[in-house]
Amino acid sequence: MKKQSRIGLAAAKSPTKKSAKPQAPAKAATSRSKRESGNPVFARGLDVRRAMWGHDGAEGQIDSASDFIWPMQDYVTRWCFGETWTRTKLPRKTRSLVTLGILVAQGRPHELKVHVRGAIANGVSKDEIQEVLLHAMIYSGIPRGVEGFRSAAEVLKEMGLE
Repeated sequence: MKKQSRIGLAAAKSPTKKSAKPQAPAKAATSRSKRESGNPVFARGLDVRRAMWGHDGAEGQIDSASDFIWPMQDYVTRWCFGETWTRTKLPRKTRSLVTLGILVAQGRPHELKVHVRGAIANGVSKDEIQEVLLHAMIYSGIPRGVEGFRSAAEVLKEMGLE
């Protein structure tokens, strides 16, 4: 009698599987942004995001987030916008200016572009953006300041303000 290989033996012992038609995952009855809005801190954060970037920057970002990205969106919405941006001792316009300066100092052109749009929505003028970028450039260095100006100018142009 010929010996069967381990693979052959395992295959012989396993029952045959019927090929089942794959089932599509069930769609959620409500969007993630609506479900999470039951949390008042999340809801406040979503309101701030919507005011700064519209539906796409709020519900759009959250509802399209993959399972991997979702925890980041949750943290940003609750902690950054729901807790920090809703504090009353600084108005949103001031927070936008501070954020722009920090992003220049950190050399974060992508986030700077995002926050230039948010700053305009928060009532910051083009002249105020220019001043905060000049100020940040002195304290964070010329190369970062130049990059900040280029990034901001690109967004302002897209928005018809440059």
